[in-house]
Amino acid sequence: MDKQELSDREAIRDLLARYTYDGDRGRIDMLAACFADEGVLEYPGNHGSGPDGVKAALTSGQRNPAISFVRHHITNPLIEVAGDTATARSYFQVVSDNGPDHAGTYSDKLVRTAQGWRFAHRLVRVDWQSEASLFRPMVSR
Repeated sequence: MDKQELSDREAIRDLLARYTYDGDRGRIDMLAACFADEGVLEYPGNHGSGPDGVKAALTSGQRNPAISFVRHHITNPLIEVAGDTATARSYFQVVSDNGPDHAGTYSDKLVRTAQGWRFAHRLVRVDWQSEASLFRPMVSR
């Protein structure tokens, strides 16, 4: 692995972290900026394309007012870089006011842009959701 690939992999890890930190803190504009101009966010029950479409998808419903605390935890990212494109797969677990809330996987296609690495496509699959979840039902497997 050369220095460029190491640098790219670290930049992609940073993108994965920024997405979760911004989402957990309600900074939807900054989360949406993690997507390329044509980037797609696809998750159970909704999707958005481009930063404006991602923002619209994430703000289109009513958030449960009982949610005052949410943290996404990402583990085991598998990143493969091929020039100006890359893929990443990682596990995630979400903790909210009621404790463990839901968990699943992110499957990502990434692209290098003038602004750095961005999501070309992020597929969110939910493998498990607590019966006490504060989020709408989302199990997709």
